[in-house]
Amino acid sequence: MTGSARCAAAIIDDDAAVLDSLRFLLEVAGYHVATYPSALDFLADRGSRPPCLILDHHMPHMTGLELVARLRGEGEGMRIMLITGSSTPAIVSRAAALGVAKVIEKPPVEDELIAFVALSAEGQPPR
Repeated sequence: MTGSARCAAAIIDDDAAVLDSLRFLLEVAGYHVATYPSALDFLADRGSRPPCLILDHHMPHMTGLELVARLRGEGEGMRIMLITGSSTPAIVSRAAALGVAKVIEKPPVEDELIAFVALSAEGQPPR
C-alpha cells in the first residue's frame, strides 16, 4: 500500500498485477497515486482523500459498490470510476444511484483512465 495526502488518485484492486499496471500508467502520465489491495485497506488509511478513486468492483470482503455506498454515507464526494470484468445493468444502475462518475469494463482504456484523473485533478466538482 502506498498513500499520500497529495495524491491525485487512489486505486483499489485485489489483483496485484492490475494494481501495479494502473499505478505505473498514471505515474508515467505524471500523477502521484495511492494504491490499496482492498477496500478495507483503503478505509483503514485515514489520511486525506484524493480527488478521485479508481476501483475494482469484484473484490473479497467488500465490493466496489459496497465501498462507494459507505463513502457516500460518510459524506465523501470524490469522483469515482468503477472497473468491472462483468458489467450488468444492475451494477450500472446501482453505480449511477451512488453517483459513480464512470463504469468501465476490464481491461480499461489507458486514455480513459488518464482523462478521468486529469479532470478530477483539475478540481472539477464531484458527480
